[in-house]
Amino acid sequence: MIAIIRLAVFGFIAMTVVYVLVSIYSGSVRREKLEKKFDAGGVEGDRDEYIKAGMDAYRHGLRHRLIWLVYIIPTVVVAVTVYLVNYQ
Repeated sequence: MIAIIRLAVFGFIAMTVVYVLVSIYSGSVRREKLEKKFDAGGVEGDRDEYIKAGMDAYRHGLRHRLIWLVYIIPTVVVAVTVYLVNYQ
């Protein structure tokens, strides 16, 4: 019983670290795309406002929400593995 609790705690910590790193990386890639698009021309208005609006749209979009799969997929895989090993 202690082993499964230890696995859950350390697994949650590891998934949190991965989530934060992937989230930061994905946000920086999106910001860089917005900056390049604005610098290429054809976009009117303030650069900072354009990037802020694009990042707000990113945060509410599907791509940002898919990063939550960092928690879901490993949890499901471990749960299925534990079930199959112990109850099959």
